[in-house]
Formats: sequence, C-alpha cells, structure tokens
Amino acid sequence: MQVNGQIIRVIIVSFLIALFLGPVVIPVLRRLKVGQSIREEGPKSHYKKSGTPTMGGIIIVFSVIISVFTSGYYTREIWAALFFMVGFGLIGFTDDYIKVVQKRNLGLKAYQKILAQFIFALLLAAYGSRYSAYGTKLIIPFANAYIDLGVLYVPFVLFVVLGTVNAVNLTDGLDGLSTGVTLIVMAAFSLISGSMKEINPIFEGISIVSAAVAGACLGFLKHNSNPAKVFMGDTGSLALGGAVAAVAVISNTVLLIPIIGGIYFAEALSVIIQVLHYKRTKRRIFKMAPLHHHFEMSGWKETKVVGVFWIITVILAFIGIYSV
Repeated sequence: MQVNGQIIRVIIVSFLIALFLGPVVIPVLRRLKVGQSIREEGPKSHYKKSGTPTMGGIIIVFSVIISVFTSGYYTREIWAALFFMVGFGLIGFTDDYIKVVQKRNLGLKAYQKILAQFIFALLLAAYGSRYSAYGTKLIIPFANAYIDLGVLYVPFVLFVVLGTVNAVNLTDGLDGLSTGVTLIVMAAFSLISGSMKEINPIFEGISIVSAAVAGACLGFLKHNSNPAKVFMGDTGSLALGGAVAAVAVISNTVLLIPIIGGIYFAEALSVIIQVLHYKRTKRRIFKMAPLHHHFEMSGWKETKVVGVFWIITVILAFIGIYSV
C-alpha cells in the first residue's frame, strides 16, 4: 500500500472515530460530573462554560491509537511517538482526575507535574539522540543544512520538549483554539515528513502519526468548537503537546516548532513576560495572560480570537513547510 494512501486512510479513520466517540463519551463525562471550573479572575464571558464536561482529550488519544493500530503500519518511531503522547496525556489525566473527580481544585502539585514531565521529556531527548532520523543533528530551517549539537543535544531538546508541552497546554483556553491550532501544526508536520520519506524511512512513520493526530483533532473540533460541548482538559492538551514534541524530535525538526507552532510560542512568551514584568514593576503588560485572553479582554469575541489564531497558524505552517 502506498504511504500517501495510508496517510489519507489514517486521517479519515482518526477523524471518524473522534467524531463518533463524542456522543458516546460526552454523556458519560456528564454523568460522572467531571465539569470544568472557571477561574473567577478570567473573562466574565467564560462563566457560562462552568460545568462543561472536561477530560475530553481521551477522545483524541483513543482516536489516534486506534487509527494507527488499524493502519497495519508499525515501526519503532510510531510506537515511540504514541508512547510519549500517551505518557504526557497520563500526566494530564491524573491532574484532571484529581481536580474534577476527587474535587481537589489544585490537582497535582506543581513539583509533581514538573517532575513527571521532566522524566518523559528526558526519555524523549535520550531517545531522539539515539534513534531519531539524524541522531543529534537538527534540521536548520531555510538553510538546507544541519547543526550537530553533540553533547548539548539532550539538554537542549529537554528544554524544548518541556516548553512545547506546556505551551500547548497554555493555548488550550478558548473553545477550539488548541484543537484547531494543533490540527494545522500536525498536518504541516505530516506533509513535511511525507516529503522526506525517500531520504529516511523514519519520516514515513512520523508522517502517519502526525496525520492521525490531525484527523483526531478535526473530529474532536466538532465537539470542541464554540460553543464547546466538551473540553479536552490537561488530558488532551498535554497529550497533544507530547505528540507535537515527539514528532519534531524524532524527525529532527525541533527548530521548526517556533515557526509552525508560533502561536504556542507566543502564548508561552506572553505568560513569561507578564510574570517577570509584574514581579519587577507590579504592573501588567497584557490585560490578561496567556495572549488569547488579552485579546478577549480588549473586546474581541472568542470566535474572532480563535479564527485569527487559526489563520496565523496556517500562514506559519506554509512558511515552515517551505523552509525545509
């Protein structure tokens, strides 16, 4: 079977599973009363979302796993990418479970979450240094060249993975925002990896996993777009962050994340700038962080913020695709 046809099949299967799992999973989440709590200091327009079922990220995770398992295409890099997606997703699931099922609002303690993320990020960095397409080399965008980080590879990738996973998590703040952005990002990574499959067979597997995630996001968007019937929760946002990080590390395209995932980068940077500036001056640069809330507080409708961020991601995705 040709990989191009396989990729299309994986997208369709993943999309359909996510689409049809929604009406099954969402009522179960409602019965379990795993509703989202809304921060009092957040935009007032979000108060009506209180009680909307969360932990819907399990729909995405199961859709990806099932679509890949039924693809008949099994390689080490596929198993690795799924492992890290599920691993980070389990951290989010545990956090969600503690918050919404056990009714402990803070969920996992900060040090517990960071430690768990650190372990998986370190494992991913170590895996990439040995089994990625080019080892410790990274593809340099626009240069048609590589940079070999050598002993600096693991600490650098460790930092990027932690940053990426948490940036995707920060982006999950509006109906359909993180879902749509990640759909575009993973579609771009699938196209990039697919175009490089003749160079190294590893790219073939990464293209399939990326396509599966994109398809799952597309199906989940039906349930998560405004007004959202379900939120992905940390279960979904950390799983998606792990997926983005894993495909980038294994395909040695880590340096493309700030380009294709520019929205993630901007969201995380807005929080960092806000916190550092406030600690130093006791004043805020943004009306509220992350960045999407700043635009909401500036009078933009939620759907406008999401739409603009999607369009920006599409533009950045094309730039990323043509940079390699």
